Amino acid sequence: MTAPTELVRAIQRHAPRDIPPAVNLLAEEIFSRYGTAVQGILFYGSCLHAGKDPDGLFDLYVLVDGYLSANRNLLQALLNKMLPPNVFYLESLLEGKRIRAKYALLSLDDLHKGTSTRWFHSYLWGRFCQPAAIVYARDDKVATRIHTAFAQAVMTFIARVLPLLPQQWTIRDLWLAGLGMTYRAEFRPERPDRQARLYEAAAEYFEEVARAALESISFRLTCTNRQGVTLYSADVDNSARFLARIAWTIRILQGKILSVLRLVKGALTFEGGVEYIAWKIERHSGVKIEVSPFLQRHPILALCVLSFRLFRRGGVR
Repeated sequence: MTAPTELVRAIQRHAPRDIPPAVNLLAEEIFSRYGTAVQGILFYGSCLHAGKDPDGLFDLYVLVDGYLSANRNLLQALLNKMLPPNVFYLESLLEGKRIRAKYALLSLDDLHKGTSTRWFHSYLWGRFCQPAAIVYARDDKVATRIHTAFAQAVMTFIARVLPLLPQQWTIRDLWLAGLGMTYRAEFRPERPDRQARLYEAAAEYFEEVARAALESISFRLTCTNRQGVTLYSADVDNSARFLARIAWTIRILQGKILSVLRLVKGALTFEGGVEYIAWKIERHSGVKIEVSPFLQRHPILALCVLSFRLFRRGGVR
């Protein structure tokens, strides 16, 4: 599926350009770690939507030219290739305040594969169909490749979600249903209104990119206007709807397994990983879980214990 030019342009028009000083400082730290291996740095997640948030944990993606050149050893490179991305912790000081980030190491090629329809699971296309800022791109060619990957993510998202929708739907319905499914396809504790808040934070972006993408989908669309609200209807046959439901059932099961594997991998590479996981659970679900010094020293056991406690207290849906 080729990303339409108008969709790429819409994403470029809405690209966030006001990068917080904290993120620029973190980018400098990343360059000191990886040097010429860095092709691009992306800023996304809750801190992007909230604006300046030095007390939060910034979410970054570091796009590299290859895993061997970016990782410290062969084992890390192999893990990065087998189950991308590798996740690391980074902190620095800005005007006396501690700023923190987690960054994911991903090759530029894997960004393209992971946002295309060739990629079954929603881990990458479910993230990058949402707003993201390019903090750094090596050159214009790399920047274009990144924006094209974002457009691919939107096209893949819509193609996978549209068969699940009722007979008539709005663009808001499309995004809320799809974001909800991508959350279910990972081991992510989220409040029930998370997708609605995410949509409202960037409603203009979601509306414009969806309209641009819908011009090029394979399903025949009709739209009507009812009291100022545009309602869409897609000509999706029953077999396509059935296959889409089966695919999402598999995607959700696959995602839970992959999420556990990524957590295990992250506990081994992420300094302070256990404390971070507990903090992230509380931030997204409101469930506070205490981490004992014993669990801090045994990250794999801690993952099992925290997962069980989270499930028992209703933090996973």
